Formats: sequence, C-alpha cells, structure tokens
Amino acid sequence: MILKLLIAEDARDVAEVVAFGARMTWPDCQVQIASDGSEALRSFAVEPADLVVLDVTMPAPDGFEVCRRIREISQVPILMLTVRDAMLDKIRALDLGADDYLTKPFDHLELLARLRALMRRASGSPVPSHPQLAVGDVTLDFTTHEVRVRGTLIHLTSTEYRLLAELARHAGTVLSHQFLLEQVWGPEYTGDTHYLKVFVRRLRHKLGDDPEQPRYIQTEWGMGYRLAPPR
Repeated sequence: MILKLLIAEDARDVAEVVAFGARMTWPDCQVQIASDGSEALRSFAVEPADLVVLDVTMPAPDGFEVCRRIREISQVPILMLTVRDAMLDKIRALDLGADDYLTKPFDHLELLARLRALMRRASGSPVPSHPQLAVGDVTLDFTTHEVRVRGTLIHLTSTEYRLLAELARHAGTVLSHQFLLEQVWGPEYTGDTHYLKVFVRRLRHKLGDDPEQPRYIQTEWGMGYRLAPPR
C-alpha cells in the first residue's frame, strides 16, 4: 500500500523537510502540502490521508482546530508541529486527539523516528492465538481492532487501542508507567509520563468511565495503571 501523507504547514521550507524525511522512509509515498488550515481540511475531505502532520500556528483554522475536526471523522495518526514548548500546549494537542508532537526547530532524524513510530502503532500488533478478549464489559477483537463496551462499538485511535490492548492482556495486573510507555510508544518515550496521563484520560472518556471512581482503568498511585478484571 502506498502511504498518503498530508502536511499542513505555512512555512514551505519546513514542509519540504518533512516531505523529504517521509520519502526517505517511504520512497513511494504520496505527499500533499497545505499552506493553511482550510486547505488542509479540503484536501483531507477529498482524499483522506494515512498520516497527517499539522503545524499548530498555521493560518486559520490553526492546527488545534484542524486536529479536532479531523478527529471527528477519522482515527488517522496525527503529529503536531509547534514552536511552543509550553506543556499546556502539548497536552492540549494530545487532548484534541493528536498522537504525538514535535517542537520546532526539530532534528530530522527525530522526525523520522516519530513518523515511523506512528505508522508502527497504526499497523497494530500481531494477532494472538485467541483473537478476542473480554474484560468485564469491555471486549477487544485483536483481528479487527474493534473495541466494544456492553456491545457498543467504541472508536479508538491506533494509540488508544494499543494502550487498551496492553492493559487488557494483563488485566488485573498493575503495569508501570515505564512499561506502558515502552510497549505502546517505544523505548524513547519512557520518561514522557504526560503522554500516558492524557491517553488514559481519553480512554476513560470513551469507555464511559468515571474519572473520579474509575471502574475499568484504575490508577495505582506512584506505580501505574491496571484494567479491572471481570467481576
């Protein structure tokens, strides 16, 4: 399959660097560059991409809004580019549905590593010998990557699915922050615990869990998280 990449970035030189890096990794990839948010949304509507790179501060609508709108219709992997280094901006990007972010100026090797990691997560994990797993009301189909809560289909991004699948495979066991970060994001992310906090919050919301008294994903303070076993 030929990868389709959408880059929304008003600085043409930055967009070209991203495009060059992508073609180094996927020589046959098709790259579409949009210079503002409106063009990016039109492009995605005409031909949905397999991977999206968004600049936060591009002309309106900005990257945050474009991310939000894309997430309403697609679970495509999204990487945000920003000159801002404020943690609140990074958390906002993740809360809106972005899978990762990179602060400009960035090293092109780090960019390639993050793009590869996004596509690796999107491709999923090997199917285990038992293709379905039920943990209480939550059922995962490892073949189709479908997740249902009490029979209702829940739409998850590839990163959200991998996190839930990792918790489900070890249901009832506390998994450390470092273990989850390494298994879901990769070894280079083991110190980025804010990723985990944001994605656990997103998962709880989609599962209909009470963040104050979670029934499914429980927090073991100072240790990690566990998925509650069947009762």
